[in-house]
Amino acid sequence: MRAVAARLLYLSLLRVLGWISLLARSEASKDAEILVLRHQVLVLRRQVGVPRLSWVDRAIISALVRRIPRTRRLCVLVTPRTLLRWHAHLVRRRWTYPRRGPGRPPTQPTIRALVLRLAAENPAWGYRRISGELAGLGRKVGAATVWRILRKAGIDPVPLRSGPSWGQFLRPRPKGSSPVTSSRLTRSP
Repeated sequence: MRAVAARLLYLSLLRVLGWISLLARSEASKDAEILVLRHQVLVLRRQVGVPRLSWVDRAIISALVRRIPRTRRLCVLVTPRTLLRWHAHLVRRRWTYPRRGPGRPPTQPTIRALVLRLAAENPAWGYRRISGELAGLGRKVGAATVWRILRKAGIDPVPLRSGPSWGQFLRPRPKGSSPVTSSRLTRSP
């Protein structure tokens, strides 16, 4: 990027020095040169369909076209629409962002392997705990994503814990039995 800016600065400096040298010439000489250049442009327009301009040519034309009266701008090589297109192209090249497809991006295979490893090494952990442990490791993975990974791998996302389920715990028990000594505490398969 610095090389491009340096080149543009160098070429602009050459143009400015060329224009300063025009001040020393007579008006008749300048008028004759303008007439010759206009005739050359007309000849070239007849021979060439669409000229190919470099980025330096575009920058100089864009900068100088504002100095030409509106009535004379029709004779310029480019139209205002072309100038706007050049500007949009420059902005598009400068401010590009990576394109993403629709939807949520897929989970990385390394994250998937880490979730499955944590689930295998710690069978008592649920998907929320695994998500929290991953956050502690610096990997931000949502609990729903961990749940989805475990379900696809055929692992129950919520491990079966020892002891009664809430439904079993809250069911009415016979009189005089405590929750700890109740025969209903055994887990049914």
